[in-house]
Amino acid sequence: MKRRAFVAGLTAVAAARKVLAAAGADKCRVGICAYSCHQHWNAVQANLPCAKFHDALGFYDYARGLGAEGVQNPLRTTDPAIARKLRAKVEEDGGYYEGDVKLPKTESDLAAFEADVRLAREAGATIARSVFMGTRRYEVFKTMDEFRAFHAQAEKSLSLAEPIISKHRLKLALENHKDHTADELAGMMRRVSSEWIGVLVDVGNNVALLEKPEETVETLAPFALSVHLKDMAITPERQQLMAEVGEGNLNWPGILEACHEAGVKWYIVEQDICQRDPFESLKISFDNLEGMGVQ
Repeated sequence: MKRRAFVAGLTAVAAARKVLAAAGADKCRVGICAYSCHQHWNAVQANLPCAKFHDALGFYDYARGLGAEGVQNPLRTTDPAIARKLRAKVEEDGGYYEGDVKLPKTESDLAAFEADVRLAREAGATIARSVFMGTRRYEVFKTMDEFRAFHAQAEKSLSLAEPIISKHRLKLALENHKDHTADELAGMMRRVSSEWIGVLVDVGNNVALLEKPEETVETLAPFALSVHLKDMAITPERQQLMAEVGEGNLNWPGILEACHEAGVKWYIVEQDICQRDPFESLKISFDNLEGMGVQ
């Protein structure tokens, strides 16, 4: 991690707090997602000497050094002792840990899923992120029937997971991960109707499905357990280009108002702080807000 990227991380957390305060959400907490350090985790995986942290506890300490109040990330271990060590650290300094678990697809996955849930609780998590798939809908499915089969499997996964998460009292936050439209995901939440299952609202992902971010957030905010904050740049080219680094394309006042009205208390910065200069553009997005009193 070079000094420039480290300072950019500090800037982003401060900018996020500033804009949340302007939206009346000054008591909300700001954390950092593991995917903000995607390149850094690649360095860990490759055993490169440049890595500044090597596990969940190290990432938590790193994020706290940037001014974040907590993290959202997988534990990357099956050792309960390590999970308890992270929990002790979080409780000691009043921080926050949000887990990340993989959904079960069949009954044969339930033992592994319950082990992950139990471990997340050992680490102090009360909420864990999950996704139905890690790729993009339009890159995977060629027909509507293929998508309907995937959608049915997603609902089955939730029905399999619900008894286990309710038993261990861990809330499951499903990210809108370029797989469902906001209406489709909201409809699923209504059908599932469980206090233990909600949404991790990513403010930018559904741009990939040609949705306006403020409409996505407004639809999903009633089910929100946490929120991914990131800026999106969209270029009006013949072949549309989209990147998670921009200069104010998102309507932050509308997005944050919808989240705040829904009672969201936990916001997670998700933008790469170990590559290019992403947080500088995120800072530009926050600093150029109009009508919110941000100076």
